[in-house]
Amino acid sequence: MHSDRPVFVVGCPRSGTTMLQLMLHSHPRIAVPPETRFLVPAYFSRRAYGDMRLADNRRRLAGWIAEGRTTKFHELGLSRPDFVQAAMLGPGSFGSVVGMVFKCYAERFGKPRWGDKRPSYYRHVEMLMRLFPDAQFVHLVRDGRDCVASLKQMPWYKEDAVHAMANWAEAVDFGRRNARKLPPGGFYELRYEDLTADPETELKKLCGFLGEDYDPAMCEPRHIAELAVPRHKVWHSNTHEEVTTAHSGKWASRLEPWEISLCEEVLGERLTAYGYELSGARKADRDHVSAYKAAVGKRRAARQRKYNRDRLTRLREPGPIAALLTEGQRRLAGLPQQRTPELLRA
Repeated sequence: MHSDRPVFVVGCPRSGTTMLQLMLHSHPRIAVPPETRFLVPAYFSRRAYGDMRLADNRRRLAGWIAEGRTTKFHELGLSRPDFVQAAMLGPGSFGSVVGMVFKCYAERFGKPRWGDKRPSYYRHVEMLMRLFPDAQFVHLVRDGRDCVASLKQMPWYKEDAVHAMANWAEAVDFGRRNARKLPPGGFYELRYEDLTADPETELKKLCGFLGEDYDPAMCEPRHIAELAVPRHKVWHSNTHEEVTTAHSGKWASRLEPWEISLCEEVLGERLTAYGYELSGARKADRDHVSAYKAAVGKRRAARQRKYNRDRLTRLREPGPIAALLTEGQRRLAGLPQQRTPELLRA
């Protein structure tokens, strides 16, 4: 019997997560949409929408997802009325309403399994597990120096190189933590450099983790990029080309000498742990190290404030949280298995 567990792709921004999203979307059974912007803010605002066992509350939440200016729903190619109707008729839990977006997206392509990709989800794995308790997570790691060099060039990245380094370190540290905390079969990690050097081998191993048969189309994500990558995201232009190793190691010419020194001093242990060789750059300036530590502290404090507010919300949850859309989710909730056509054929 095939799996219908949700798949989440996470990692530091500019780690190749869009390429991996397209590889998974190229699989005949899995649909992974472009990045949306509704899941995390909806979760942290869930008290405002009330108990999802009430159809009118499901309608309000689905309406915000479908019509909000920042949710990116319009990029999914879905009918707004049809989605709102599906959410209203679906199970009465918060995870079911937000998960219905991805279920509808998968159905648009005739696929039984869905996923989602957003790099910053690495910080929200615990939240995602509350919503989708049978989820699987795929963490993509890329050389931190290349991530920093790439982030510096992005029109949407408003921070500096020091904050980009703190971002990469945070993603790696959360990845290690998630690997320890998630149940067996819940977390998988791979390197961007390995994936681009030998996509077939790496994707076969990934499919084994996901419980899926490998499909050769996964090695040619450019064929699906025209359909699945919004045209305005010009920074994803590389996804329209063949998978290549040409983008690895560009940090050596794109980073300033002081940035290389700081990267290797503050990220060195993590870099070598993932098999990345250090260049032997000179010791970083003390002021730069202090700026990095300040950036790390600022990010940590912002996370803690948000988590503290959420702990208070958890004391008085407005209604059921976990989705009831997959067989695994229903089983964990103690509900009977659904007799879907696929199960009847199994």
